[in-house]
Amino acid sequence: MSTSSFTLRYFNAAGIAETTRLLLTAANVEWADEHPEWPAEKSNQPFGRLPVLIQKSAANETDLVISESVTIERYLARTYGFLPADPRKAALQEQIRDRLTDISIAFDVQRLASDDKKEESVDKLKDLLKRQIEASSKALRDNGNNGHFFGSELTYVDIATYAFFKRMIISVRDAQESISDLVKASLTPELRKLIAVVEANPRLAAQVDKAEKLVSVLSA
Repeated sequence: MSTSSFTLRYFNAAGIAETTRLLLTAANVEWADEHPEWPAEKSNQPFGRLPVLIQKSAANETDLVISESVTIERYLARTYGFLPADPRKAALQEQIRDRLTDISIAFDVQRLASDDKKEESVDKLKDLLKRQIEASSKALRDNGNNGHFFGSELTYVDIATYAFFKRMIISVRDAQESISDLVKASLTPELRKLIAVVEANPRLAAQVDKAEKLVSVLSA
């Protein structure tokens, strides 16, 4: 597995592929971004969606092609040790990650809601966000408030939570500044500590910086 290389197909944006980029970077494997021309290349992707991860062997032969962002994340997290082998311990991380997906869906729903449904959809988003922040902050405190959800090493849920909140604060800003401001104001000291710890990880520094610059360029 250590001789595998990867290509990640996604748009030239941070978005939902950023957790995968950070996992690939943290795993210290050979990987590259690929930005398919869209929608011209849509029919060439599994299920017509991005992101897509392509894994190649040492002989440069395609070993695996998978789609769906969370499926890709979990495959990499399990393969490179960012999820524990114990299924019960893994489930504790995965439930936190899955709640992030619920919030992302609620964000899209309220953003596209008609005027008569807007207030209701915003309230649902705020409730999900509040519950996630409270539960995450408690989990971080229970682990000693060291910037990690479990133990003292970088895990899948650390990376996924970091990428989610950075996206909600920065990438969402242009689409809906009020939600970006709400998320930023809602961050607890525990979550701010996690963000700082992830960004201070020397292995992730280059990718964190690249994502920040990309968002800045796209927002200009």
